Amino acid sequence: MKLECDNCGHEWFYQDEEEDMVLCPECQNEMKASLEGESCSLERDVEGVLETYPSQPSSLIPILQEIQKKFGYLPRDVIEDIAEYLELPVSKIYGVATFYAQFRFEPLGDHMIRVCHGTACHVKGADKIGEAVENKLGIETGETTEDGQFTLERVACLGCCSLAPVMMVDDTAHGDLTREKAKDIIEKYKEGET
Repeated sequence: MKLECDNCGHEWFYQDEEEDMVLCPECQNEMKASLEGESCSLERDVEGVLETYPSQPSSLIPILQEIQKKFGYLPRDVIEDIAEYLELPVSKIYGVATFYAQFRFEPLGDHMIRVCHGTACHVKGADKIGEAVENKLGIETGETTEDGQFTLERVACLGCCSLAPVMMVDDTAHGDLTREKAKDIIEKYKEGET
């Protein structure tokens, strides 16, 4: 579910729907994780998307794209709503969504980190950079940090071969990396210095 801090206005996707109180990852403000009204709003948002498409299998990919655009990922309960609307088995929806790399089943972090593993980066130690980033964040590649601040991905090539090894944080390329430089860059993002 998407939350907005009532103190600083920061928005983030919150995954642990079991907790009553949450901390804003930006300002550490403690606030109530209101589930009341959220589900009604979610249902309205989903219905609004579904109603714009005919109830036929050919609508599946555009619906998935719009749902992901709206929520940042494909929530499980929404996939069930889509299956019901299109009269398709849930397994068919997952089959299509897992076939295409564009679809995600977990929310992305506020910052997307992509570690390049192209040939030039590989030769210059991309595996060690990726390992250092995983250790710094406490997650594996393909995961999002618990606070929702970072998502880590491995990519085939970022097109910055002369800067190898390279990682991108959001839209900024960081090159000539060492393990220490990569960890320092992440720390600056954690502290909000970038």
